Amino acid sequence: MREFKNIGIIGAGSMGIGIAQVASAAGCKVFLYDNSIDSAKKSLNNLEKILSRLIVKQRITELQKQQILQNIKIVSSLNDFKNVELVIEAIIEDLSIKKELFRKLEAIVTPNCIIGSNTSSLSITDLGSVFKDPTRFIGIHFFNPAPLMPLVEVVPALQTDKNLSLAIKKLLQQWKKLPVIAKDTPGFIVNRIARPFYSEALRIYEEQIADFSTIDQAMKEVGGFKMGPFELMDFIGNDVNYAVTVSVFKSFYYDPKYKPSLTQKQYKEAGWLGRKTLKGYYDYNNSVNHNPSNDVALLNEIFERILALLINDAVDALYLGVASKEDIDLAVTKGVNYPKGLLAWGEEKTFNWVMNTLDDLYATYHEDRYRCSAHLRKLASKGL
Repeated sequence: MREFKNIGIIGAGSMGIGIAQVASAAGCKVFLYDNSIDSAKKSLNNLEKILSRLIVKQRITELQKQQILQNIKIVSSLNDFKNVELVIEAIIEDLSIKKELFRKLEAIVTPNCIIGSNTSSLSITDLGSVFKDPTRFIGIHFFNPAPLMPLVEVVPALQTDKNLSLAIKKLLQQWKKLPVIAKDTPGFIVNRIARPFYSEALRIYEEQIADFSTIDQAMKEVGGFKMGPFELMDFIGNDVNYAVTVSVFKSFYYDPKYKPSLTQKQYKEAGWLGRKTLKGYYDYNNSVNHNPSNDVALLNEIFERILALLINDAVDALYLGVASKEDIDLAVTKGVNYPKGLLAWGEEKTFNWVMNTLDDLYATYHEDRYRCSAHLRKLASKGL
């Protein structure tokens, strides 16, 4: 049985330091490397402040804080990873930069060291192609902020050792996370299935059916979502959310289902990125910019249109073996905080209702974004 006691983290940004905190809190020794040692020191100082606030809130003790900090060591070279059992890369989402890093790293670590990538959008199989021994490489995708978000997507490459996924899943459970195993396809589980939450909301706005606040209100009031699509895009950042959409669109050979929005492209180009720039779909310098419609029929129409597309993509992911039924529903409830699993929601609404909703949309638009999954039709034909 593999043991992972010494963990290397590459990248001291928000994801890297977050993963370091998770591993350290579980009792692992963490070696944190960043190209800029000053950036690593700054991240560790910020972590110290976060832990101090957690003490005030009585979430952790002073002893736990000291143990977490003592378990994390900033290192100045990749050569300091010679004796670690697992390395997790959490650097910029750039294929060529990651590949070059992995070439260097493989020459340093031991033959038994497992190497993981926290990428959210790049092909694990493609990244794995640079290794002399790709069987030890795997995707380990945490969600931001890593200490708070329970979900982790475990993504084996085509070349990954068949037993490695379960070993990493067991480790993540020891780290008090909820791991799901995903096939190496664009977007994995969450970033694939969640696209309509954003893209269809943008489409509804572009058709002048409703404004941002009304669409958000529909998803929160009728659907029970914690945040509406535009609130969430502003929180994530329009630059980040748009980049993921473009990546998924390209990776699926420009399938119209995943077509990016011109509205979001323009907001990104204008620098209206959301909360971090104080302006996005909402103006965060102005507290009075929410005035949603209270038209019940309109709110229901918006919610059901977006929900039907979400359920359709979840069913399609199940059909294509992206993940198990249980892992798909766990991924959306714990990775993006949906109020229900989408497959369970489909059963509740009935797949026949989902199929009819999509068929009505397709009859209106004749666009592939509304095409119904073949598996959804099968489920509907069974009266489910």
